[in-house]
Amino acid sequence: MVRKQAGKPAVVGSNGDSVKKNSKRQPRKETASPVPTASGKSFLNNWVIVAFLLAGFCGWLHGLHIWAMFENDRHFSHLSSLERDLTFRTEMGLYYSYYKTMIEAPSAFNGMQQIVYDNITEYPSTINVLKRFNLYPELIIGTVYRAFDSFTKACKIKTMTCWKINRGDLPPINSCEGIGDPHYFYVNCIYAINSVMMSLVFLYGWYISGNSLWGGIICVAFYFFNHGEATRVMWTPPLRESYSFPFLILELLLVTYMIKCQKPDYYKHMSAICAAAFFFMLPWQFAQFALLTQSACVFALYMLEFIGSWKIMILIHAQIIALLANFVFQFGNKMLLTSFYASSLIAIYAIVKFERKIDGSVKNLILRCLVKGFAWLIGTFGLKKAIATALMTADDAHIWEILKSKFSDFNNFHTMLYTCAKEFDFLEIETVIKLCKTLLIPTMFVVTGTLAFKCLKYEYEQYKEKKEAEGSEDTTEVPELDEEAIAHRSKPMADLVYTVLQMIAFTCMAILIMRLKLFMTPMMAITSALLANRQLFSFVGSRQRHSAMICVVIAMACVVGIGNLTHQLNIIGEFENWPHEQLLNFINENLPKTAVFAGAMPTMASIKLSCLRPIVNHPHYEDAGLRERTMKVYSMYSRRTLEQVRDTVEAMGVDYYVLEDSWCVRKTRDGCQMPEIWDIEEPENMGKRPACAVARANPKPWFQVVYKNDVYTVLKVKKKNKRKTN
Repeated sequence: MVRKQAGKPAVVGSNGDSVKKNSKRQPRKETASPVPTASGKSFLNNWVIVAFLLAGFCGWLHGLHIWAMFENDRHFSHLSSLERDLTFRTEMGLYYSYYKTMIEAPSAFNGMQQIVYDNITEYPSTINVLKRFNLYPELIIGTVYRAFDSFTKACKIKTMTCWKINRGDLPPINSCEGIGDPHYFYVNCIYAINSVMMSLVFLYGWYISGNSLWGGIICVAFYFFNHGEATRVMWTPPLRESYSFPFLILELLLVTYMIKCQKPDYYKHMSAICAAAFFFMLPWQFAQFALLTQSACVFALYMLEFIGSWKIMILIHAQIIALLANFVFQFGNKMLLTSFYASSLIAIYAIVKFERKIDGSVKNLILRCLVKGFAWLIGTFGLKKAIATALMTADDAHIWEILKSKFSDFNNFHTMLYTCAKEFDFLEIETVIKLCKTLLIPTMFVVTGTLAFKCLKYEYEQYKEKKEAEGSEDTTEVPELDEEAIAHRSKPMADLVYTVLQMIAFTCMAILIMRLKLFMTPMMAITSALLANRQLFSFVGSRQRHSAMICVVIAMACVVGIGNLTHQLNIIGEFENWPHEQLLNFINENLPKTAVFAGAMPTMASIKLSCLRPIVNHPHYEDAGLRERTMKVYSMYSRRTLEQVRDTVEAMGVDYYVLEDSWCVRKTRDGCQMPEIWDIEEPENMGKRPACAVARANPKPWFQVVYKNDVYTVLKVKKKNKRKTN
């Protein structure tokens, strides 16, 4: 039994263990913290106000920057409504089409009904696109636009200016500019959200640097200097990340704040993190993978005893509630429940609940980490398999296949469609060189190395102090820590360690899939704020010397960074896609409104958006059923006979097939030509002439050419005679 000696309280180690106090050692003199005076509080409040004002300025500046690039690239203000539709290629056009549905419907309720019961996007099936495509942003912005438009018209407020534009050899067009134009309203809403995102980046850097304005300044500077590697919102505003990423920054900031708090309020912090995670997940199906890395990083802090069970359970409960709320709001989207993220949360929850048994059985910290780590991996993969089998869904199977194809010779039709695209390849060495030239990656090495040294030094001092206490002559036994003290244990700089771990996790994601550098680069920029942290870089010397060091780093980064910004602003273009415009005009003017179309995914999105015709496939490739549909449609680019292709698309109810010549011959690299991709699935047809080549030369008698221009050929499917049955 442990004896307690009055008047001699236990000394608690940073890892939560009790150490014996050496009575012969002189106690350290502790000076009382000065009580802030009224003038001191006013001074601190003034600096907080300055920080928020600077954050607002950075957000405003970012909004201007991305709008300027968007306008310069497309000359968006001088495009017609149809041309503006065409600028939203691939899945962007699909998303925008539902915003258009909301604003053009007789009522907001009717528009929502068309979205929930949609029989145009995957004809002849009726699907709930709120469940499938994370379309709440379009639903909300469409509803707000209807209210805004009604209000301004009722008050006779002019919100746009229209004029006629002469396009030379092309027909003249009408173009409108102003917030009252549906396209302008939509894009401005997105850029407003991303302005707030930059304000949050500043506040995040300010907070983790120990409330230093230099922290906010340096992370915003690095973000702008590496803007082309940090975001693509200026080129592709309707993509899901444009809505979600600002909420990720908010969620990361809230988690960091919670970790730093000595004893965070359970419900207050859980509610805030839950709300941010919910809004991060709602617009973007990929959000779960980012949150998976976050739960893994915080779990690593827990295993290394930087934090106790209290803090990790705040995060786990918040994310479980956010996940379940998204499951409800997305009308029971099974992909959320069958994700690795959901399984990981359950596994971590179980491990934390069995903390006392694990810690009681395994005394060594390293062995405890190994036990908990293996339990997490086995639990995550086992639960993932069990839940997916129970719910009989494989919507995210392609993600595992993509990763598998990167580390083996495994390939199939679906993985090749992904990995042949540049953005799904490994991170380019060119990107690494760019980030090195702006000093972002070198700064990461300095920050990470310094933090690692500080943490190791702290652990060594704690170990040395514990050994000295154990070797002292005072053999008085001390009481063990109670459960509450263990739950609230915390080591210094736990919030900084989390920030660096999150940056490393996002970097690993980006190395595997280049597209995910949009997580890595902003997180690196935020982590650079630690360069201004006095606790971490106290060895530099005085505050003046520290500030001078930061100024030198920013000045050196400016050498290349200003050039990067200038290059971005000098990108001048003017959107024109006359062949595509001709195709859509022909369909609108000559083909029935009930005609069903098939073809390349990007083109189908445009036909859905600008022609409102039924389509059988589209660019949102995350659904297993849609992947099979697209594979059938793309049989036109296989080496099957044209009759087999006709039979396939006819069985899908297709009336017209839009053939694009370039899809038959183009390739991004070896093995990525469409007929070559099909050779993986059907090696027995290798060497035969592709069906698309036959269709270009003479599609009869299986298809009939009804329209042709330099890029597109519209083929009418010649239906087979119905067989007579007895």
